[in-house]
Amino acid sequence: MPGLTSLPPFPEDVPTHPLLIVDYELIKAGDEQEIDKLWKAATELGFWYLKNHGVDEGVGAMFDMGQETLASPLEEKMQYEQGDRGFSFGYKASGVQFMDDKGTKDITEFLNISKDDALAWPTPFHRTYPSTVNARMESTIKPFIEKSLAVNHFLINVLNDRLGLPKGALAELHQVDRASGCTARCIKAPPMVERENKTFLNPHTDFGSLSFLHNRLGGLQVLPPGADKWYYVKPLPGHAICNIGDALNIFSGGILRSNIHRVMPPPKDQAQHERWSLVFFTRPNDDVTLRALAEKSPKIAEAVTKAPLGKYEPGVTAKQWLARRVGSQRATNYKGPESWKERKGTEETTIPLSQAYS
Repeated sequence: MPGLTSLPPFPEDVPTHPLLIVDYELIKAGDEQEIDKLWKAATELGFWYLKNHGVDEGVGAMFDMGQETLASPLEEKMQYEQGDRGFSFGYKASGVQFMDDKGTKDITEFLNISKDDALAWPTPFHRTYPSTVNARMESTIKPFIEKSLAVNHFLINVLNDRLGLPKGALAELHQVDRASGCTARCIKAPPMVERENKTFLNPHTDFGSLSFLHNRLGGLQVLPPGADKWYYVKPLPGHAICNIGDALNIFSGGILRSNIHRVMPPPKDQAQHERWSLVFFTRPNDDVTLRALAEKSPKIAEAVTKAPLGKYEPGVTAKQWLARRVGSQRATNYKGPESWKERKGTEETTIPLSQAYS
């Protein structure tokens, strides 16, 4: 797979949105100015760059594993397909999800590997995986997941304290040894030889708590608060991209922002290359009820009083939230123009969702 130096550079003449750069080493050292920067990013846009996180050394091997697995014959990969009922682990083929209210099918494929399966290896926890995954589970996948968990959990603990929650309140909802939807995902999108406005990943908010993304080409776009158009996020070598998901948005009563975003073909010359990305999703434990932790933090309680009644009380567990959002994307579940609304997360935009999704 091409490295960053052999790919066309990200063009300088496309609209981009700047992200704050957060230094993980300074966060770990308790640097208050850096923690202020993290808080600002997590509450205003919900996206930031993260440097000095120590996970880069495992990213290349994960891309190699993903490339080898997704190059397998389709009939082999389909033995590990996720299915249509909201199960999120395994292989997702191109064309099995719909992207808009017209039922347009997607063109990407990806592989989701469960945190629980990696940590329980060689005993299956949720499911089995292709031989190309099994061959790298101990040497590549498990270390990547363990390091990603450590980074995300540390950041969540820092946000926990800034929210005024008791020590360990959010950690209690994200215990490593309990079942969850935490996932390492390797995604492949085809090159776009002819320029076309083809969405790779529809506008959405992330399903879980905190996402930790590594990519080598552009394509990620955000719709910032108050904006009426989309902006690219420029990939930076050595920097991951982190963002808040629905669960932290709900737990915090909306203080932490789960911002709407999408993935388009890379801009200009970059579009002629396959787009690969790798993301680790930290999610709450399956049996955790999604609700604002207002009784544990005056800051969250105050935020909830300013929100519409019940906005941060969806009344479902983390597992149910994930299953609804995953299952509702499947093309077999498309029943007409209203179907795409069933996929909704915690999106907040100042423009109509119909426009945001176009």
